[in-house]
Order: sequence, then C-alpha cells, then structure tokens
Amino acid sequence: MTWRYRFVFIGIVFCFLLVVARLFYWQVVKAKELSALGQAQYGTNLKILPQRGEIKTSDGFPIAGNKITYLVFANPKEIKNKGEVSGILASILDLDIASVSAQVNLDRFWVPIRSGVGSEIKQKLEGLNLLGIGFNKQYERFYPESSMAAQLLGFVGKDDSGSDKGYFGIEGYYDRLLRGKEGLAVQVHDAFGRPILAKMNHASGAVDGQSLILSIDRSIQFLVEKKLKEGIEQYGATSGMVAVMEPKTGKILAMVSFPAFDPREYQNYDDSLYKNPFISDLYEPGSTFKPLVMSSALDAKVVTPETKCNICEGPVSVSGYEIHTWNNKYFKDINMIETIQHSDNTGMVFTAQKLGLDRMLSYLGRFGIGNDTGIDLQGEVSASLKPKNQWYAVDLATTGFGQGISVTPIEILNGISTIANEGKRMEPHVVEAVENLDGTVVKIPPKLIDTPINSQTAKIMTEIMINAVNKGEASWARPKGYRIAGKTGTASIPIQGHYDPNQTIASFVGFAPADNPKFTMLVIYNRPTTSIYGAETAAPTFFKIAKSILEYYGIPPEGE
Repeated sequence: MTWRYRFVFIGIVFCFLLVVARLFYWQVVKAKELSALGQAQYGTNLKILPQRGEIKTSDGFPIAGNKITYLVFANPKEIKNKGEVSGILASILDLDIASVSAQVNLDRFWVPIRSGVGSEIKQKLEGLNLLGIGFNKQYERFYPESSMAAQLLGFVGKDDSGSDKGYFGIEGYYDRLLRGKEGLAVQVHDAFGRPILAKMNHASGAVDGQSLILSIDRSIQFLVEKKLKEGIEQYGATSGMVAVMEPKTGKILAMVSFPAFDPREYQNYDDSLYKNPFISDLYEPGSTFKPLVMSSALDAKVVTPETKCNICEGPVSVSGYEIHTWNNKYFKDINMIETIQHSDNTGMVFTAQKLGLDRMLSYLGRFGIGNDTGIDLQGEVSASLKPKNQWYAVDLATTGFGQGISVTPIEILNGISTIANEGKRMEPHVVEAVENLDGTVVKIPPKLIDTPINSQTAKIMTEIMINAVNKGEASWARPKGYRIAGKTGTASIPIQGHYDPNQTIASFVGFAPADNPKFTMLVIYNRPTTSIYGAETAAPTFFKIAKSILEYYGIPPEGE
C-alpha cells in the first residue's frame, strides 16, 4: 500500500471518529439541554397542581376541603387593544389598572393576572370573549366550619416558591400525604405562539393527595367549643383549652383552644394564635399532677391508701423552704385517700419523699412526662426532666404537688388516661384512617407505649379520684348519678423568680364513667379573674361537658 492510500485511509478513519465523537456529544452529553431547548421553542412547561386531600371528621364530614377557583392569565401577543383590556380586567378582578397594564404589555406568550377567581367572575369574563385571556383551574383550601378546630387543623399557606404548603396542626404534620405530587405538562404552541389545547401532553405524573379521617367527633367538638367559650367569658379568663381523649385507644375526640383564628384568613391574625397550646405550651400543672405521683407511690408499694402522713400537722420545711397547703388548713395523720381528697400539699411532700428520687424519675418517665407523646400534630414540644444530679430535696418535694416541673397539657391528659386504661399508656392520635385515591380506607391501629403501673394500682387510684370528686372541693358541681374520677388543679404562675399569688392556671382532669371509661378530659383556664381556684372554674365546665357527653353516649345516671 502506497503512502497515498495510507494517507486517505487515515483521513477517512479520523473523519469517522470525529463524526462519532460529535454525535456522542450532541446526543448524550447535551441531550437534556437540547431537549429542553427544543421544548421551549414549541411549547411551555406548565405546572400541574394536584388536588389536596380532604380532612374529615369521624362522621365523614369534610372539615377541611377544596373549592375550585381559577387563575386568570393573558397572552399579551394576542391582545389587540391592551389599554381597554387592562381596564376591563382591573375593574372585574378588582385590581390596580397599572399593575394589570404592566403585565399585558410584557413581550411574552403567557402572564398571570390573578389567582383564586370564583366561577361567577370567570363566567363574566368568558362572556366578554376577550382575545388572549384564558383560565387555569386551581384548588383552594376551604374550611366550612370557619374557626372550628383551627389550631387542631392548622392552615395551608405558601412556601418560598409560591406553592401550597400545610402549616401547624394536621395540615402541617400530614402535609406531604395531603398535598400529593405536582406534575409537569407541555403546552404546545403553533407558529404564532398560540396554545394548541388538543396538543397538551397529559403525561404529567401528577398525583392527588390522600384524604384523612379523624377521630374527632364533630358533635363533641362543637359541644366543647361552646362550653369553653361560655366558661372563658363567665370566669374572666384570658384563654382556655379543653381536650377529650378515648383512653383505651388514644383517640382524640375533641381538642379546643381559645382565642383561635380563622384558617381561611390566617394572614389577618397574629401568628401567636397559630400554634396549638394543648401540645405547644409548657406550664406547671399543680394538683392535676398529684394522681401521677400518688399512683407511682402506690405501685411501688411505698404507701397504701391507708398510710398516714406523719408530717402533715403543719407546714413542712424542706431545705430551708416552708411548704404550705393551698388553704393553710392542716390534718394530722391524714391518709393517702384524704391527701388527694383535700389536695393536701404536705401529704404529697410525704408521698414524694417516700417514693424517692430514683423511683420518681423512673415512674414519671414511663408516664411520658418529659417526652413528646407522639401525637400526630405539628408543633408538639416537651421539657426534659432534669438529670438526677441536678435535683435537690426541695425539687422532689414540690414535684409531688405539681410545682417546679413543666409539662404540656397533652402530657397530663395522656398520663391520667393511663390510669383510666388500667395502667396502659396509649399513644394519642388525631387521624384514625387514611383514605386512598381509589376510595379504600386504611385504619391506623392503636399503639401501646408503656405500662407504668399495674391494673390493680390503676383501680385503687381510680377509687381515690372518685372519692375526690364526691367529697372534694368541687363536689358541689358534679352531676348526680355518675361515677366520675377526677382531680382539681390550681397552679401558681412563676413570674421573675417567684410565684404570683393572684394569678393561676385553673384546671380539672378526670374520666367517666369511672368503671368503664369512655373518655378522659382536661379543662384549663389561664388566669381566671372571678376565682383563682380550679374547683370554682375549670371543674364546673368539666362536669357540664362530661354530663353532655355521657348523655350523648346514651349512658343514664344511676342513683346519687
């Protein structure tokens, strides 16, 4: 082979390799970029928004649903008389004409004018046959019961990119499940840039959100809201909250807080109202904490119901601090039943000292104190118990009657529900089932967390709490004919290193019917003014609601 043939052959091979390399570059290395460029030349990427899942109460009522609205958009290249069209749009859509004019004068094929437009306004605009004006269907969150269960539900706002996002409560906790998955579609244009509807690419990958079925009983929720509002006004409280829980399953039947907000217009309210104080606010529980400490001591067998307090004839001194009873009345040799009945602080100091720090920390931990309960709501907080080496003798003493320790209301409700449920602590939850897109319903089973006390201890503590209801300071308000277990609470509020003697958190916690509890309930009033005591404020509200719930369940009174 002569050098000429070799030269030609090498040249051909080189050109071939050059072509292969170039094709590899365009078809592999630059494939995505060229594809996007090609799509941009003949079409527009449109975001396909999924329909957000509904939130339904236990009876199937959509307490958070969706209504169809429309995004009004314009194709400025199709609009002939832009000044006239801008004026019409501004008038009908209630917009500033300058902002509309700025949009329709852009050199683009598509510009948004206004979102959230109702069907009546859409029909009005359609009737004008304005060239270059179109509509995209949207879904807007709708809360038919207005502010009912507002802090429980949360709301749907916008994230940094302008997309819908759930915040707080159920909307926040289950946002990913509710919102579904966005998709993309290509709107094909003709040679003049006009959209060809028949050429819409529907392979968008959009998936609608799943719906939630709550354990919330709408009748009980409505009843609780009504009674709590009345109570706040009657007792001059700054705020209040109530939750009702089914102790055997952990289902939340109602959860209410006031003041509240309207999730449809959340932006018009102070953002401090968005959080749910029942799971987000820490407070010193006072005497509603005593049943947890007493049941722990009974379970540890360091006391019996008949054990007598040998330090209760007067104020108790602990590490230089003098501890008094709430009313400065003292009972020598008071037993444990009477300690709860009279809500005797000195008796609880005796009980806490008998229990000891190691056992106190162990039992409180098993009751869930100092930890999140795991409730399926966004915003739950907890204050961890101090390490053992940071406890002093006075801390143990005051914890015995619920001061010097911070908890959330849901921790107290869950702890007392444990006593109601024969010593078994269930995880509280609000969502009972998930409804899939095909209509199938997947139930969420109850979850046992721990068994801090045995069933016998729970029965003994229940009888002690029944006695407190029948013979304690709030006995005057109890509904006759029902066995109700409960405990009042009047907690002082710490302010700048001391407790304010004139401002309290008044509460009452209990369950009924005591022999086969259908519900546990906690009522809290913040800073009531007519009386600082839970027996005279929270207790009457508790008993009014409890009687109505018992009647709702068809449980008649028996005897006195």
